This record gives sequence, C-alpha cells and structure tokens, in this order.
Amino acid sequence: MPFTLGELAVRFGLTLRGDPGRSIDHIGTLAGAGPRGLAFFANPKLVDQLAAANAGAIILHPKMQEATTIDCLLADNPHASFAHIAQLLHPLPMAPAGVHPAAVVAADAEIHPSAHIGPLVVIGARSRIGARAFIGAGSVIGDEVTLADDVRLVARVTVMDKVVIGERSILHPGAVIGADGFGYAAEGERWVFVPQVGTVRIGCDVEIGANSAIDRGALDDTVVGNGVKMDNLVQIGHNCRVGEHTALAGCAGMAGSADVGARCRIGGGVCIAGHLTICDDVTLTGTSFVTRDIREPGVYSGGGIPVESASEWRRIVGRIKRLDALAQRVTDLESGASAGDVAGTTDKDG
Repeated sequence: MPFTLGELAVRFGLTLRGDPGRSIDHIGTLAGAGPRGLAFFANPKLVDQLAAANAGAIILHPKMQEATTIDCLLADNPHASFAHIAQLLHPLPMAPAGVHPAAVVAADAEIHPSAHIGPLVVIGARSRIGARAFIGAGSVIGDEVTLADDVRLVARVTVMDKVVIGERSILHPGAVIGADGFGYAAEGERWVFVPQVGTVRIGCDVEIGANSAIDRGALDDTVVGNGVKMDNLVQIGHNCRVGEHTALAGCAGMAGSADVGARCRIGGGVCIAGHLTICDDVTLTGTSFVTRDIREPGVYSGGGIPVESASEWRRIVGRIKRLDALAQRVTDLESGASAGDVAGTTDKDG
C-alpha cells in the first residue's frame, strides 16, 4: 500500500523537505530504490554516494540535507526511522487462522481461534497458543508450553516442555528453545548427567535467529529479557540471564550461569565464560573472550590478532611464543640489579 511523503512525515513525526504528495510504496538502496522508493543515509563518510542516488526520497539527518536535491524526510536517527517506515510499507503477510489438517495437536492444548497452525506442526499436552500466533510448518511444541499473543515461529522451530515465550517474539527456522543444558558431574573416567529441571522464560519482542539454541535451566530457569535480539547460531547455556534490549551477533556464546545486563552489544563470535556477570551497557567487540566479571559500562575488546599476511602472522606468533622467555629474562635482570643495589649499599656502609 503506497503512502505519500506527507503522510509518512506526520505518522512518524519527521520533517519533510520536498513534495508532500510524492507516493512511496517500497524501500530500497540509494541507487536502486527508484522514483517510488525510499532509501536512508546515515554515514557522513559516504556522502559521495548521495550524488548517485536514484531513490524517490531519502531519510537523512538534518545536517546532511544540503548534500542532495532529492526529496527528504529529516530524522535525528535516520536508520531507526527507516526501520519503522519499512515495517509499514512491507508488513508481514497475514496467515489464515486455523489448524492445518496435517498438524498434530494434543486434545487438551488450548489454541486461540485466530492462531495459525501450519502443516506438520506438533503441539503437546496442555500447551497454550495465544491470539494471532503463527506456528510455521514443521515446528514442534512440547507439553505445557505457553506462547503469548502474536508470537511467530517461522518454520521448523522446536520449543521444549514448559517454555514460556512473550508477546510478539519471533523465532527463526531451526531455533531450539529449552533443550537440556550441558550439565554433567565427573565420576572417575565417566560423566553422569544432571537432570535439567528448569525451563526457559523469554520476554516480549524478542527475536531469535536461525539455528540458535537456548538451553533450559538446570535448577532455576534460563531467562531472556524483553526486546533481546539474537542473530543466527547463538548459544545460550543453562541458567543464563540476558538483560532487556541486549543484542547478540552471530556465533556468540554464553556458558552456563553467565549473567549479561541490559542494553549490551555482544559482537560476533564472542565467548562468555560461565558463572560471571557483565553489567548493563557493555559493548564486546567481535571474537572477544570474556573470562572475568565486567562491572563498569564501556567498550571492551579481547579478540585474536587481526588478519595479516601469512608471513607477517607467522612472525607475530613467533614473537608471542618468545614472550614468556623474554619476561623471565627481564625478571632475572631486575633481580640481579636489585641484588647489586643491596650489595653496593652493604659495601658502602661497611
């Protein structure tokens, strides 16, 4: 459905510079959006790209409006405003309400009449599915699961027993919520499994990427706060807690009982060791390895050495391997110097 720039400006509280009657019906890139498309621009370092823009209109910061003659919507946060308008122009398709004939639903499960249950879905005993929920093809829902209103399981999502998922949360294909945590006790040469008796509680407006896994708690529950966003292939161990509006990029992992605060930004490939605490408003850059508590907000890095040519990489690794020997030599030299100072003092006194 198209909207005019004037309508978009009023709806989202933006300032319009240009033709309020221009019709917009889709989003796109600066170069590819076309005369009825909307693009955004947010990086002043790429200002040269505005000269080649082919969009019908652009969302950008007021300070950048003089860099283009194209119709503009002016926003303090162009990317966020673009996201809101994109949701309006490209809404999710409405699925028909009802249960597909190929679905298997327990007799005592409660399915809201407006929910969509797709083909080959399995829903266990005493589970409750809220209004307008979308359960995509091949998804499996265990016993006593609660899915709130407008929850969306895109396809082939597994939600194990007693898991609770809040309103408007989205789970992408392959996500597994509530599998047993990695809980074992060592007994001689063997491992003894510790039953995982907790579950997983996920808040509202959470998004979980494809093939991500959130393990059920061993004793207490694993908890994911409201507004958390997880990329693909994220691993959350048992009894972890993720604070509200924290974002985790692809392949990030949290070991059991780690506690990450609110509004944190966890880069791709970050590993967080178990039983530690990260406070609110922490950013961890990609591939960092966290082995201690972080008590102060800020940006932290602990990744590997950035990529170099193979020959340079070998030289760097060789130097790293020699660091311990170098440190010992420095210690020996300092010890020798200290001993000499003591001897010199003794001789002088004598």
